[in-house]
Amino acid sequence: MTSGRRRDVPAMPNAHSHAFQLGLRGVGERPAPAAHARDDFWSWRTEMFRLAGEQTPESMAEGAERLYDEMRAAGYGAVGEFHYVHHRPDGTPYPESNTMALAVAEAAVAAGLEIVLLPAAYHRDGWDGADRPPQAGQRRFCDPDVATFLKRVDRLRVWAQHRAGVHVGIAAHSVRAVPAPWLAAIAAYADAHGLVRHVHAHEQRRELEECRAEHGCTPIELLDRTGFLGERTSIVHGIHVSERDVELLAASRSIVVSCPTTEGNLGDGYLPAMAYRDAGVRLAIGSDSQVRVDPFEEARELETGARRERQTRFGLLSAYGDLWAELVANGRASLGLDGSEPATIAIDLDHPQLAGVDPADLPRALVTSASAAVVAA
Repeated sequence: MTSGRRRDVPAMPNAHSHAFQLGLRGVGERPAPAAHARDDFWSWRTEMFRLAGEQTPESMAEGAERLYDEMRAAGYGAVGEFHYVHHRPDGTPYPESNTMALAVAEAAVAAGLEIVLLPAAYHRDGWDGADRPPQAGQRRFCDPDVATFLKRVDRLRVWAQHRAGVHVGIAAHSVRAVPAPWLAAIAAYADAHGLVRHVHAHEQRRELEECRAEHGCTPIELLDRTGFLGERTSIVHGIHVSERDVELLAASRSIVVSCPTTEGNLGDGYLPAMAYRDAGVRLAIGSDSQVRVDPFEEARELETGARRERQTRFGLLSAYGDLWAELVANGRASLGLDGSEPATIAIDLDHPQLAGVDPADLPRALVTSASAAVVAA
């Protein structure tokens, strides 16, 4: 519906966020320390660990509220907070084991943004013949066993029942961060309680190499083997995939959450969006490391990346005339919010980025020509 020169459209769900990483803006672009052979994801991760180690419940809440205010103004209506900064810096739990998660949730409530907390299981740094113990910067992410992790999720779910606008799913950080039995246990828990489940997978080639060394398969094949894939499962990134990986995602009805501005910033690679489109794999978007907070830019990067993939003038738009609506629907399904109506945002049709656009072309212009600046205050 229109009001003067405005039009309401559904607000975009942000299906993947790490709120504290807002503090990496600028800092994350500094050259890698001399100890690193090159600037890459792994050198960036060192700086991320440092930032995570500095967080207090107060700083976590302050940064999250500032971020969520920015998200709401940019056109996001809900956020999936993939949360893994659980404990004190030395790894010992807070007296209230969900202190950091509660700080993030209260920040979203204060900002007027619906939140789905996705507490993420973390146990180790990786595997090289045996579990590699966590580095100093990872200790506050980790739990000693999956039962301890799931008990904390139980407590968080009970707390969230009494908070309007707060929901809880579950996550495994990655196949490198938890052993295979944890994946099976988390999947079973999610099924038993009707929760969505998320996991980082196929972001970096080294991740694939380590998974093949430990398990003899790709991360997606391992997730399939452990029962983690499914219609309520979201794979975050899904960049370096084989035809078999895509087939497994399609058959299981899993969702792939792409974070184009972060993936570009970290040099992760290109999402094979057209391969996913052809296979019928659903796609959603997220802001991830917060290098940019703009759902219009994420959607545009997704579409232009698809065009580069096939060197064609029409990428995802060739299948979804209203790509914005498609990403909204998939993002809400990713967060378990598909049973309710999304909030709406008002689009300023007189903004220079949209002025003169034929109303029939607005869905296409939103994902090719617009930015968060078109959201009316």
